Amino acid sequence: MRILFAAAECAPMVKVGGMGDVVGSLPPALAALGHDVRIIMPGYGKLWSRLQIPAEPIWRGHTMGTDFAIYETRHPSNGLPIYLVGHPVFDPERIYGGEDEDWRFTFFASAAAEFAWNVWKPQVLHCHDWHTGMIPVWMHQDPEISTVFTIHNLRYQGPWRWKLDRMTWCPWYMQGDHTMAAALLYADCVNAVSPTYAQEIRTPQYGEKLEGLLNFISGKLRGILNGIDNKEWDPAHDPALVAPFSADDLSGRAANKQALQERMGLAVNPDTYLMGMVSRLVDQKGVDLLLQVADRVLAYTDSQFVVLGTGDRGYESGLWQMAARHPGRFAVFLTYDDALSRLIYAGSDAFLMPSLFEPCGISQLLAMRYGSIPVVRKVGGLVDTVPPHDPRAHSGTGFCFDRYEPVDFYTAIVRSWEAFRHLDSWRELQHRAMTQDYSWERSARAYDAMYREVCGVKEPTPDAEQVERFSQGQGADPSRRRDGEPLEPTSLGAPEDVMAVEPSPSAPARSRNPFAQLLRRGEG
Repeated sequence: MRILFAAAECAPMVKVGGMGDVVGSLPPALAALGHDVRIIMPGYGKLWSRLQIPAEPIWRGHTMGTDFAIYETRHPSNGLPIYLVGHPVFDPERIYGGEDEDWRFTFFASAAAEFAWNVWKPQVLHCHDWHTGMIPVWMHQDPEISTVFTIHNLRYQGPWRWKLDRMTWCPWYMQGDHTMAAALLYADCVNAVSPTYAQEIRTPQYGEKLEGLLNFISGKLRGILNGIDNKEWDPAHDPALVAPFSADDLSGRAANKQALQERMGLAVNPDTYLMGMVSRLVDQKGVDLLLQVADRVLAYTDSQFVVLGTGDRGYESGLWQMAARHPGRFAVFLTYDDALSRLIYAGSDAFLMPSLFEPCGISQLLAMRYGSIPVVRKVGGLVDTVPPHDPRAHSGTGFCFDRYEPVDFYTAIVRSWEAFRHLDSWRELQHRAMTQDYSWERSARAYDAMYREVCGVKEPTPDAEQVERFSQGQGADPSRRRDGEPLEPTSLGAPEDVMAVEPSPSAPARSRNPFAQLLRRGEG
């Protein structure tokens, strides 16, 4: 089967969240099942110095009032074909954000659709999050291309219909308040990144005002867990670790724990209960709960904490202050460091994920792979991947709590700390966690079944009257003024400076994009 992935991220070259892991790791697992899988993504400026990209494009096209080019390269890890949409709008180092974000990704989606129609026609076009949400709309009446739309994070929903009408082609049959809603309506199959999240988003608590629409399309809604690359994340062969170890021989973990304590400035003690956290420091990840319970945990237990991540300045400041109050027991690194994250997974005794919501989560899978026991809130993919530890039944892989409350999180931490004191039971728990199968091979089989189910099948056009029941109206768009007037100018074409900005010595990434050079010379 010919399958084309269209996404804004692809690990390891471009990774901001879980989407990058999926797009980087799922295609090779599908290729191993015999599928012809390829990827199309924006040609970000940083890619021209990181990948071997030919100077000449394989195809040139025109959409949304501007020219673009398609360059073919190969994934550096698995060798699968990657098609890059070349255009100066993608030159900046940033991936997300900026005043032109809506136009940039709508343009990318349109270019990907043109590529699928004119160059390499897939049987299934797999779209990821709102950035590619218009593709299922445009493919709705193409009987040769079926579409799958994956929800990685429902909170981000893309431009609203009034803005789309000013930017791009909106077919006569198109419905939906914004890009995300339209994708849900017109994709031939919709999947969330865990079974529990697929159910949660149908409720007001997690539906981000789309729960009515999601219940309306529930017949085509699936939930498939993300996975991890067991070869890439293998404590027995990870060069970032001080000492290797495995589920059958955990002796090497002690050396990694000591190395972690030394590097983070913690008191070195093999018997101290060490908890780790590797996360974006945002409200979704429960950092506020950690800040509320850490003082009490440190006062009543012999525990240590280590936190790695960046994000909201308020959380960063709170963590710095916590570290200052508890030197040698609470350490924080406000950065992202892949090697250090692996050492935290390998050296910590427990891993904290008190998430407000969690579509799937990858960190808890990596923690278990490295023998760090998760302490998680029972939400989203954490429900599907971390069953609660029951020492009498010899089952479960972590410690869970229900309510998003400090006392519940504190209780879960204390339970895990008490369990750590029973070494034989703890070693059994670690072995059980490390031997769970959350590989991409497992997930790929579920995606294979979904593709076979949807291939050649087209969803009927949604009934307009029924869809209208779930509409919030364009006035609900937070980017519009109270009086209903748009904040943006009425003309939302290509950014005016796309064709005019000259490369400068301070922006080498721009000059590496050959298509940008052609446009600036007037040869595009």
